[in-house]
Amino acid sequence: MPESPRSTFTSTIRLRLRVPARLRNLELVLLLFAIAIDVAAIALVQLGALGQLDLGVLALSGLLGLLLIGMHIALRVVAPDADPLIVPIITVLNGLGIAMIYRIGLADEDSGWDNGGLRQMAWTAVAIAIAIGVLLVVRNHRVLQRYRYIAMFSGILLLLLPMLPLVGATRNGARLWVELGPFSFQPGELGKVALAIFFAGYLVSARDSLSMVGRRFLGMQFPRARDLGPILVVFAASMLVLVFQRDLGTALLYFGLFLVMLYVATGRSSWIVLGLSMFIIGAVVASQTLSYVGGRVSTWLDPFNPELYDADGGSYQLVQGLFGLADGGLIGTGLGQGRPDITPLAESDYIISALGEELGMVGLFAILALYLLFISRGFRIGFAGQDDFGRLLGVGLSFVIALQVFVVIGGVTRVIPLTGLTTPFLAAGGSSLVANWIIAALLLRLSDSVRSQPRLVIDPLDAADNRLVVGQ
Repeated sequence: MPESPRSTFTSTIRLRLRVPARLRNLELVLLLFAIAIDVAAIALVQLGALGQLDLGVLALSGLLGLLLIGMHIALRVVAPDADPLIVPIITVLNGLGIAMIYRIGLADEDSGWDNGGLRQMAWTAVAIAIAIGVLLVVRNHRVLQRYRYIAMFSGILLLLLPMLPLVGATRNGARLWVELGPFSFQPGELGKVALAIFFAGYLVSARDSLSMVGRRFLGMQFPRARDLGPILVVFAASMLVLVFQRDLGTALLYFGLFLVMLYVATGRSSWIVLGLSMFIIGAVVASQTLSYVGGRVSTWLDPFNPELYDADGGSYQLVQGLFGLADGGLIGTGLGQGRPDITPLAESDYIISALGEELGMVGLFAILALYLLFISRGFRIGFAGQDDFGRLLGVGLSFVIALQVFVVIGGVTRVIPLTGLTTPFLAAGGSSLVANWIIAALLLRLSDSVRSQPRLVIDPLDAADNRLVVGQ
């Protein structure tokens, strides 16, 4: 005997109430396990490097765990349908980064509050608090589409800030920093979030003209000349970053982000062919005319050349990083037992090399698996979106993390020339950490919107009457 419409509707509502509870319960179990991994990593670092435990530092890591539990509670209230894997994944990545930065500080005999690991803990607390704020303020991701042009101007402003004479600062040959007294930050990290929002909003409105109009050549449909404006503007901005800020990685990140979102919006491979051709030509010209880019290419092609083996801008850093990875072998030297401090900037540019030395190939594969899982969840959220803006934003934010991981690890392992990007959630730096936690918060908001979106389905028990009930 078929169920009545009321009983079917009631059972559907109960199902919808149970699903978020299961998601959040799963998240809580995984989050507690992730926090335990992070605390254990710091304890192993202390035992390996100092031979004893520092309960004060362990207590601070425990306080970070409590803040993460607070984020979990916030998700139960404001985003009960959010993806349950994102927060545990980035908790492990962030915690491993803190443990390694703390370990490098111990090698430099910084065991007090000057230790970089403790500063990274403070920045992590700030980043988590900002991520919670994003979840509380942005209750509907579609609201961001209204502010796409504000996001555009904000992104351009953040991109140009380091070029200003009074506040801009040059570090390690790249002009990417802004210094205001004792406070310094890298505005380009926040700029990538703003530009992703703008690109998603712009491409939703301009998708038809970019995808349906043009001429066919060699089996591909290329756009009209007047439709090339956006890609030319972004290309010019990327080249300005390359020339004036001397940073190939950031230029590649911005241009690659726009190209991928453009391809997802239009489905035309000609945009990828055209964009990559433009960037490759620009990079080749830059390598021949800019000593900074040419030096990176030379050290990539021949790092063991004695003429290039220089600690100041040469291949010394790259070679030391490769030796560190080789020393780690399959299972690593153990946390606190290696010498990652020998590699320059091991806590930032070369933290992958430092982790590979002490955790080995097995540890690096586990880290790469976490990144792969995070990125795949992000793409899944994007492609499952109910609206075009949400789909583009989810894909764009996920691709930002994916491209950074590829560029950084590819540079450390000498697959591609080394660039100045940071490893998401792992490397030292407050600006990058805050920006990446904001990306995670936006993906959580998008996933909540995807899962909680009601849709109409036909009850199979009452198909003859075509009764419609709310389902999930």
